[in-house]
Amino acid sequence: KKIMADESFVVDIDDMAETRHDEIDFELDKEKIALHGVTAETVLLSIRMALCGATPATVHSKNSRSPLLVKIILSEPDRSGIVSLTQLPIKTATGDMVPLAELIKPVTTASMQPIFHKNLERVVYVTGETAGRAPAEAILGMMSQLKNDPMPKGTMVNWAGEGEWKITISVFRDMGIAFAAALLGIYILLVIQSNSFFMPVLIMMTIPLALLGIMPGFFLLNVVTADQIGGFANPVFFTATSMIGMIALGGIVIRNSLVLIEFIQSALDEGMPLKEAILSSGAVRMRPIVLTAFTTAIGAVPITFDPVFSGLAWALIFGLVASTVFTLVIIPVTYYALYRTS
Repeated sequence: KKIMADESFVVDIDDMAETRHDEIDFELDKEKIALHGVTAETVLLSIRMALCGATPATVHSKNSRSPLLVKIILSEPDRSGIVSLTQLPIKTATGDMVPLAELIKPVTTASMQPIFHKNLERVVYVTGETAGRAPAEAILGMMSQLKNDPMPKGTMVNWAGEGEWKITISVFRDMGIAFAAALLGIYILLVIQSNSFFMPVLIMMTIPLALLGIMPGFFLLNVVTADQIGGFANPVFFTATSMIGMIALGGIVIRNSLVLIEFIQSALDEGMPLKEAILSSGAVRMRPIVLTAFTTAIGAVPITFDPVFSGLAWALIFGLVASTVFTLVIIPVTYYALYRTS
């Protein structure tokens, strides 16, 4: 809790440990209850009825299908203090009434603390929220504090044990696996189409070029448009939906390099020199590539106003802009560098 409190923009810090307090136990005076002819069961039932109430009868209402329970319980002032509660009358075997104070001894003891377990280990949950700061950034900062000032021996900290951070790690891990599977599927399809194991690698160069535009794009977006809510920054984070947009972008940007390389190969088959074929591909295919990317980016603009899927739209826009610019330069230059001597 201290580390969280020292970390900037970490708020609503709490833990699930209870505040220590005292309990009052009523111990039966066996000698006195024997003298009065009162059983322990009678005393317990009387105390339970006073504190929790009892339902000895029901009421039938015309507007209710089921009977309504009649609950009898002491008023709150009469059951909230030891003095008033110990005045509770208990019926003896002779029919006389004696106060509860004659039959019990109040004993003050320390309350027992709850012990939480997970995976058969004792745990204490400490929770917190971030305001105006990415959770990952805050947690990495607190991890560095723990390296300089470690926990006591026999204890450990698991930041991804529960809560939003655990979900974040699980989601980005699964999204990463899905992204890798998508890249593998794209590579297999390109191998089948091109009958080559190396050409798909050249075509898929646009994917990392798109990623180079996403991260700086989010940074510039927050520099230009980030506002404050309640005194805290309200940035646009790279979220799970942004990861979805990045995966979708992998299939979209492949088309740009595929169009260029197919034009170059077609020109080479017609007998055009390599350098001239590459220059012609950029001149001829630049307009359709730019128009396709522009229309796709424009189509994603309305989604930027959605609080959940805005990350997906911004990832598409930044990735398309960067991949379009880089593809028109990097792919032809790389193709020329690889095949100019062949």
